[in-house]
Amino acid sequence: MPATPRPAASRLALLVPVGAALFTVAWLVLGAVSPGYVLFGRTIAPYSWISQPVSGLGLGVTGPWMNAAFVGCGILILVGTVSTAAAWRRRGRLATAAFALMVPMGAGMILCGLFTLESMMLHLLGFLLAVPLPATGFVLAGLALSRTSRGPAVSALAGGVIALILFGVFMATFDATGAGGNEGISGLIQRALITVVLATQAALVVGLSRANVRVGPDALPVR
Repeated sequence: MPATPRPAASRLALLVPVGAALFTVAWLVLGAVSPGYVLFGRTIAPYSWISQPVSGLGLGVTGPWMNAAFVGCGILILVGTVSTAAAWRRRGRLATAAFALMVPMGAGMILCGLFTLESMMLHLLGFLLAVPLPATGFVLAGLALSRTSRGPAVSALAGGVIALILFGVFMATFDATGAGGNEGISGLIQRALITVVLATQAALVVGLSRANVRVGPDALPVR
């Protein structure tokens, strides 16, 4: 049974890759021009995207721009992800749970933009909402889609597992003191993690929105 096309929802889903791309451009450009920043009275300079976290760009002269990117791109990703809610629900409880874990990505990015590293606990909460929570959702999405969409299922599982591994490595290796002295590669690991999470969410949301236009709800098994 053909589905009623939902071009508006399909277009809104494109906000996710747009937000992901703009956020990536933001940290690339601002990371190249940042002279450093001051955190809790300590000057950290020069800025190193290999050692320093992306959040460091939310302080100093690049702060207004990076925080605007966090908030603006977070809104785009949140709206784009929420627009596919019906498509996830049609695929059953497991897919709905996956969707529920993916939605906080945008909200977490907004929180990181509103509260910088100087508000450490709130900023950390935003990071947890934006990265490991959606990564867990990717794994559930892969399981939920495994019987109906093998390609997207494999991509979701791969993205989720890789992201969770990178998150574990980042948390195990990140040392604030060392990073403050531009030592280590925790900044590089975090950027790889962020890239994987953003790319996986964008691919899943856009892919599911297009699949929802092509096939009807009667063709989708509920699990």
